[in-house]
Amino acid sequence: MTALTVDIQRKRHPGAAGDTIGPLRFALRSGEFVAIVGPSGAGKTSLLKIIAGLDPDFVGTVGAKVDGLGSGKLGFVFQEPRLLPWLTVADNLRLVMPALDTGTLDAALARVGLAGTAQQFPLRLSGGMQRRVALLRAFLIRPALLLLDEPFISLDVPTAESLYALLADLRRDVMPTTVLVTHDLREALALADRVLFVSRSPARIILDHAVNLPKPRRRDDEAVDQMHRALMARHPELLGGLQSTRPEPESA
Repeated sequence: MTALTVDIQRKRHPGAAGDTIGPLRFALRSGEFVAIVGPSGAGKTSLLKIIAGLDPDFVGTVGAKVDGLGSGKLGFVFQEPRLLPWLTVADNLRLVMPALDTGTLDAALARVGLAGTAQQFPLRLSGGMQRRVALLRAFLIRPALLLLDEPFISLDVPTAESLYALLADLRRDVMPTTVLVTHDLREALALADRVLFVSRSPARIILDHAVNLPKPRRRDDEAVDQMHRALMARHPELLGGLQSTRPEPESA
């Protein structure tokens, strides 16, 4: 079942000389995980804000047919954890679930590897630990739609890999329809069911690539490496946001 349809004819920021996005169209099935990859400044974060309903100033439509989404079950994880430094971990989590009891809270923190941190303040936690709190906050409401705006950026590889595994574990319980924005193609291939490559601004889809590899995956898996090398050999201009001049093979 189609869970999310995005059809943006144009998006232009006030004062900009040209459009940021459009025309750009894609659809997601219920529970599908799609990664969006493209160069800096291509409008990927703007796209997530439009999908989330945070930016209504565009021409086009975003349609969501996700059970529970009308009840506000939208999870959004940003590039920075965005934890309020004057609140404890527990109070940051209760911002999205005020009635969260202590027992449930402690069990949830233990599940994400943060046992005993409920009364700590965010600045006392490492960057990786803060990202775990941010992921947990997004999943506490059991989101129907999950938006991820480069949530693993600037992390070392072992920390990022541990968070990939945590994300996969949390998704198994809820299976939200998921959109990830990332600059990291290996990350996209390790996590997603499909990778949408977007052009330089104004962003449009220049390749929709299915990742038909068994899960779970790691970014250093041989199969991921082979797919990465094949994509770069076939479409060397993709990560720069340029359209390939070569015909796309049927398998992609």
